[in-house]
Parts: sequence; C-alpha cells; structure tokens
Amino acid sequence: MNKRYFLTAGTTLGVAILGGAILLGGCGSDSSQVVADKSVAFTAVKAPETEIEKQSILASNKVTINGKEYAIGFNTIMRSGEVIGGGTFGLLKDKDGNSIRGTDGAPYISNSNDFSSLLTGKTDGKLYMVSHFEESPGAMYVTELNQDKTTGKLTPVQTKNIDYSSFGGGWVHCAGSVTPWGTHLGSEEYEPDARKVNATTGALASYDNYQALYYGLNPSDTTAGVFTNAGLNAYNYGWQIEVKVNSFSDITSTKHYSMGRVAHELGYVMPNKKTAYISDDGANVGLFRFEADTAEDLSSGELFVAKWTQTASTTGGSADISWISLGKASDADIKAFINLGITFNDIFETATPDASNACTTGFSVINTTAGLECLKLKPGMEKAASRLETRRYAAMLGGTTEFNKMEGITLDPDTRTMYLAMSVVSKGMKDNDASYDKGGPNHIKLPENVCGTVYALTLDSNYIATKMYGVVSGTKTSYAADSPYAANTCDINGISEPDNITFMPGYKTLIIGEDTGRHQNDMIWSYNVASKTLTRIQTTPYGSETTSPYFYPNINGWGYLMSVIQHPYGESDQSHLPAAEAARGYTSYLGPFPAMN
Repeated sequence: MNKRYFLTAGTTLGVAILGGAILLGGCGSDSSQVVADKSVAFTAVKAPETEIEKQSILASNKVTINGKEYAIGFNTIMRSGEVIGGGTFGLLKDKDGNSIRGTDGAPYISNSNDFSSLLTGKTDGKLYMVSHFEESPGAMYVTELNQDKTTGKLTPVQTKNIDYSSFGGGWVHCAGSVTPWGTHLGSEEYEPDARKVNATTGALASYDNYQALYYGLNPSDTTAGVFTNAGLNAYNYGWQIEVKVNSFSDITSTKHYSMGRVAHELGYVMPNKKTAYISDDGANVGLFRFEADTAEDLSSGELFVAKWTQTASTTGGSADISWISLGKASDADIKAFINLGITFNDIFETATPDASNACTTGFSVINTTAGLECLKLKPGMEKAASRLETRRYAAMLGGTTEFNKMEGITLDPDTRTMYLAMSVVSKGMKDNDASYDKGGPNHIKLPENVCGTVYALTLDSNYIATKMYGVVSGTKTSYAADSPYAANTCDINGISEPDNITFMPGYKTLIIGEDTGRHQNDMIWSYNVASKTLTRIQTTPYGSETTSPYFYPNINGWGYLMSVIQHPYGESDQSHLPAAEAARGYTSYLGPFPAMN
C-alpha cells in the first residue's frame, strides 16, 4: 500500500499517494472563460513543483458547464497487470496464446497503455472498452465495463487479449478513434522498412527480436534463418485495424490494407462516414486522406496525399492544401500482393544519388523517413506501391513528405474545422534543412519550434481540407537551476510537444495531451478556440506520456474524457521510482460529466 500525504499548500486541500497517486484539487484559479451559449470551464491545476506532486496525478476536481458546477475527478478503470475476470490486462501473448516472457523469464506485462475506446456491443448492448498497448509485438484488449446508473462510474467486469494470430500479430498499436458507426479504428505505428529486408535470407533488419517474440522464438537467437522460418513479412505490419465488438465472445478485427501503409498515429473518419484522415508519425512523413467507396465500409476506396503550398511562416505557418491521388484499391487487392510474397525489390528499382543529391535519368529523388533515395517504379506496380509503400509513392508523385512528428486528429463538427497536432516543428518542416530537405522539394519552410504546434484545417462541404494554419504553439524557455521547473525547457504555462487531441463539440473546447521530454511532467490542457484560453487540467507522474484523451459527450446519460497514462517512470527520472508498482500504466478517465450533447 502506498503512503498517503496531505498537502495544504495552495487553495484547495488535496490528497496524494506517493508514486503515481491521485491528487485532486483546484490548485490555482480557474482561468477558463464562459462563452455564449454552451460553455465549459475546468478548474486549473498547478504545474508540479514538489517531489510528491511530480510523482502524483494532479487533475481538475470541478468543471462548470453552462454556468453550473459539477464535481469530477481522475478515475482509474484498470492498471496494467491487473487481473479481471481471469484476464491479465496488458499481458503480451504469442500466436498460440501463450504468455511472452521477458528477459527475467516472467510473463511480460506492458505498461505502455495507449488509446482506449468506449463502445456499445452491437448484439448485447453492453459497454466495452478496446485498449491498445504500444509495443511490438503489440496487443489490444477488450474489456467489458459496468456503468453505475447513479454515479456514472466505470468499473471492469472481464478482460481478454484480442487474437491477432491471423494477421501475424499486431505492431506498435498507438492512437485511434471511434468511427461514426461505433467501431474501434486502431493503428499500427512505425511500419518496418521493407527495403531493409535481406533479399537472400528474408530477415527483417532492426525488428527481428520484437516480432520474433510473437512467434515464440528465442529473442537471443538472431540468426536470419530463424526469422525466415517464422514467416515474417514486413508488409504484414503498418495498417489501420477496425475492431467491431458484438459481445465479449464475438469480436471481429479487419486490417484495412486499402487505407495505406505508413506509421499510423491514427485514422479519423468524418461524419459523412466516407472521408478519413490519416496522420503519419515520424520524420519526413505525409498527411493522407482516404475516400471510401461506400459509407461505413473502409475496405475499398481512393487514397490521397496532401501537398502543402505555404502562405505564411509565422505562428506555426499556414498553407493552401491540395490533394494528389494515389489511386483506388481494396483490402482484397493488397492482401493478394502480400500473400504472393511481394518484396520491395519487386516494386522499385533503386539507384544511388550523386554528389549533388540528384538521380540518374528516369529515377525520382525523394526524401522520406527512410532518407534520401532514388527510386523508379517497375511496370504495373502502381497499385502495390500506393498501399505497400504509401509514403515513398506519395513523395514520387509530388506529395509533401516533410511533416515531422504528426500526431492526433480531431474535429469540431460545428465549424467543419479539423485539428492536427505536430509534436515538433523541425527537421523537414524547417526551411531547407541540410539533411531532411536534401534532394526534396522543400515545400515547408518554417522556423523551428521544438515545443510544437496544433494546427487547424479548414474543411469544405465534402470534408476535404483546403487550408492549414497554426492555432496554438508551445514556447521554448529556460528556468533557473534552483527553480522547481528547472527540468522544463518549454514554458510550463503553455503546451509542449502536443500529441493526442480531442474536441468537445458545441463547447468550443479543444483538449490537448502531451508526449514530451521538455515538460518534466506531461500535461493535458483545455483550450477554448474562441477565447484562446489555455487551462491545465491534468499532469502525470515522472516519465509518463499522456495518451488517449478522447471525449464522449453522452454514454447512457454521462460524459467521459478518456485519459490514459503510459509507462510512468519509463522515459525519464527512473531514479525517482518509489516502488515497482508505481510503473504500471493507467487506463482512466476524467469525469464523469453530465450528458453534454
């Protein structure tokens, strides 16, 4: 049991539990402003200063909605390693359903809790949660939830791992969304580079020990033949996965090869149930749009890449956005290529750039996540390239592949404004960067901002983005060595490296979560897009990442703001870990709120 401490400094008495405990309290004043019509304002929380505060979860304890105050708090549904109904939340399993074991020989439980959706069972009407674990091999869990009819509190009933053996396992499941038709749309991030597969042995360079675990192989045995025999295929990984929950025992999962293969942060489907935007995480990546052939069916459609034509460089920059088609394809089309064992060398010819970063005649020079390359498409390989090598093909067609650390997507449906987080405005986004613009078109020409920017995209009547501009940015700073904020290099009163975002429709409020090493404690903010008021509403323990902020305005009369805390003490400040238990991830929510639709 963790020790309890009572803190009296500040305006409100709070309770902290050392090592990732909850501190509820309105430290500081409420800085949000009430706006006309619907309004929401959270009590602000302070930036952590003391050791206890930096090891704790600080969260808003009150919210004012349309002039009426409600008590809320940070509520944990489950923590990684918790056993519920016979299932161990976050336990990684191999293709046969056996526990994957860590280097200590014990079953490996992931603390990398990530996106968790709230869904209603299609056949039984019960409430479920589908949860990501950002690992490779990855894992998704389904959990049946109980919702208290009086208080709205959510508690787990039973949980289990979703079987992805038919896919060869999952890969780094990061963020996600809920489709307008009530299914879970999940991601596979940081797709393995198929060009790095050994053409003779089939070994998948740099990723062998990760996915080998899924096949029950000895991770210390790195001989190429082991991985070839296991049937590893780089093109199995890097996709959108749609999960439909009918009941706890009836779950269907579909990899949507039609939507392209990139480092998916997430896919987000617009209200027309056909247009989906896909964010691509990493250095020199692209923004993609998918138009489904049929509403509520992502199995076939046309894929597009954005082209940025800059109009200003201030405040994160602005641009006109145009779209280049990568062609139409279906899941079945692309799965057939994968089943045939198609390789990178079947799709492209390659050449070496010369000293001036130019290519031999007939080859396209591109600069993407893989770096500077000279590629030529082989005859008849357009469709294969468009989905299996989406980012490379997009760059060859003239799309912009200079974005850096592209993260969450959300929508204000009232104004048809889409928001997109760019964690760090750097590398290919800088003007004529010596490495990341080398050989490329240098579409994006911005001053560097390592604290990041959240952008708005104007959507037309068909939900097609036409303009993109910065809305809120972080600010680099430094603090005195003796300051409690000395470890922060972005202003603690502003955002730092924005990651996952969500919107509260009708309330003009954008929620911004961080994944940052420039705030010692990652934070979640509310930002009123009308008044431009920024309010800190949650902080996390040392070494954590905020994941999965996602707003549900009305589930059976209650609203929820999902808030997941990934790998406490896992990225920094490991020396402050008070006990092993404090490192477990939290899958949680802020609320409950009254219905807010």
